[in-house]
Amino acid sequence: MRKALDFIQEIGTIMYVGGILSHIVIGIVLGHPDAATAYNVYVYKETSAYVLILPGLGLKVACDLILYFGLGVKANWLKGKMLMMAFLSTNAFIFLVPMMPELVELAKESLPNGEVSQAFLDKTATEQLVGMSNVIPLVVEMVLGSFKPRLFGERKQ
Repeated sequence: MRKALDFIQEIGTIMYVGGILSHIVIGIVLGHPDAATAYNVYVYKETSAYVLILPGLGLKVACDLILYFGLGVKANWLKGKMLMMAFLSTNAFIFLVPMMPELVELAKESLPNGEVSQAFLDKTATEQLVGMSNVIPLVVEMVLGSFKPRLFGERKQ
C-alpha cells in the first residue's frame, strides 16, 4: 500500500509541477502581446489548470491524508508537508480556480480592440504574485516528501 501511495504521489507531483511549468513556459514563449495571443494562452492555461494542476494537487493531498489517517504516519515531515499542501490548496482554490475563467473572459473582451485591456494586465499581475507565493511552499513540500527528514523532537530518536 505504501509503495502504491508513493507512486501515486509521484504522479500527482508530475501533474502539478508539470502544469505549473507549462504555464510558465507558454507565458515566456508566447506572452500576451496582443489580444488574440492572450486569449489563446489563457484558454490553454485554464485547461491545463483543470486537467493537470488541480487533479495533481488532489492526488497529492489524498495520498498525504491516507498516509496520516489511514496508515498512521505521524512524522513531522508529513505534518510539515501537509501544512505546505494546505497553503498551496488554498491558493489554488481561492485564486487560481476563479481567476482562470476571469482572465479568459478579459482576454476575450479585448479581442475586438486587438489589445489587451488594463483590467487583464492587472489580473495577470495578481496571477503572477500568487504563482510566486507558491514557490517556497512547493519546494519545501517536495523536499519533505522526497527526503522525509527527522524534524524537531524526532532527531533524538
